Amino acid sequence: MDAKSLAEGVMAGRLEPAQLSEGFADLHPPLDDHEALVAADRCYFCHDAPCITACPTDIDIPLFIRQIATGTPDAAAKTILSQNILGGMCARVCPTETLCEQVCVREVAEGKPVEIGRLQRFATDGLMAKGVHPFERGAATGRKIAVVGAGPAGLACAHRLAMKGHDVVIFDGRDKPGGLNEYGIAAYKSTEDFAAREVDWLLQIGGIQMQTGKVVGRDITLEELRADHDAVFLGIGLGGVNALSAPGADKDGVLDAVGFIADLRQTPDLSQLPVGRDVVVIGGGMTAVDAAVQSKLLGALNVTIVYRRGRARMNASRYEQELASAKGVRIICNASPVAVHGNGAVREIEFEYTDDALAPTGQRFRLAADQVFKAIGQSLSGADLPDLDGGKIAVTGAGRTSLDGVWAGGDCASGGDDLTVTAVAEGRDAAEDIHATLMAVVS
Repeated sequence: MDAKSLAEGVMAGRLEPAQLSEGFADLHPPLDDHEALVAADRCYFCHDAPCITACPTDIDIPLFIRQIATGTPDAAAKTILSQNILGGMCARVCPTETLCEQVCVREVAEGKPVEIGRLQRFATDGLMAKGVHPFERGAATGRKIAVVGAGPAGLACAHRLAMKGHDVVIFDGRDKPGGLNEYGIAAYKSTEDFAAREVDWLLQIGGIQMQTGKVVGRDITLEELRADHDAVFLGIGLGGVNALSAPGADKDGVLDAVGFIADLRQTPDLSQLPVGRDVVVIGGGMTAVDAAVQSKLLGALNVTIVYRRGRARMNASRYEQELASAKGVRIICNASPVAVHGNGAVREIEFEYTDDALAPTGQRFRLAADQVFKAIGQSLSGADLPDLDGGKIAVTGAGRTSLDGVWAGGDCASGGDDLTVTAVAEGRDAAEDIHATLMAVVS
């Protein structure tokens, strides 16, 4: 430990470049050819495979693993990508430990599942490295669809529509496409600019025009999109961040975790990104874990996650919780923030222990903090939207909204988990429904 590690306040350069490089290296290094064959050989190729049912995009997992085992990984990639065009990113960020791998027969029998996620990455990365796009654009239909949001749902929707022969225009408010894949995923999960490379690869299908820096409600209205296009798909995500209601939450140093992660993902030099000595993250989901672990990897001395409910209720998987603990992050449960203390900038944050019903117990404690990250959920932002349900866009069937000709999917839509893989499935299914609707009108 040196002076930079122990220095109070928020500062950059707490660690040397070599330490940063090591800390932010690929969390799960890719399998080589031999490792992939060994991993694939563990699959029983179940006829009624529970892993398929557990996958939100219904990938035929036994088939693609058999294709790897028989030396045809490119065929395996096509099997994956036909159901999940963002299969490369999902192989990196999907909580496979609570989805396909959790129900793997090997996991149930032995406590060690087939490494489905890493095998998926092996296949998709290999195909992408060759610059090969396995799908062709269909005959032109003359129809034009607007997709709002270049995140997983929007990209999946746009690609499937382009495959059907439709012309697609994607509008996104940020400077770069990718949505949470580009701005919201921990840097050690998606290294070497993979999110941007995957978007470039996806666009090889053709027929998709990208317009970044365009915000619906600011630069263009939903009504204009409806008037100028045959259909509209909304994959706008959740742009708002829930507020921290504790007194003093407006002090300097109290920040949104999603903004911190976005800044980290876009900075060209991690040694220039400031981080506190004592960091507190409020929340219990994946964003909280990502913010906490990355704070530690940047050189924060003390990092604590505080969650209002019990550990079993945390949205972050047990694997993610254990990852945080392994990196030196402390996790405190059943505690809610009641006040932020400091003279202009945060210096301490006060919590009160609660029971499982969130009732206060009267027991309070304080944590030193020169940086506090809020990871307490996001909310839908924007006006001129279809009808809402529970703070999200109400949908029926494959993403149909209350407005004719408007579909929605991903985090902004009601139902479904807030997962990349779920967003991909909803975007894909909405595209199929849009295509069927438009072609029925033609006929």
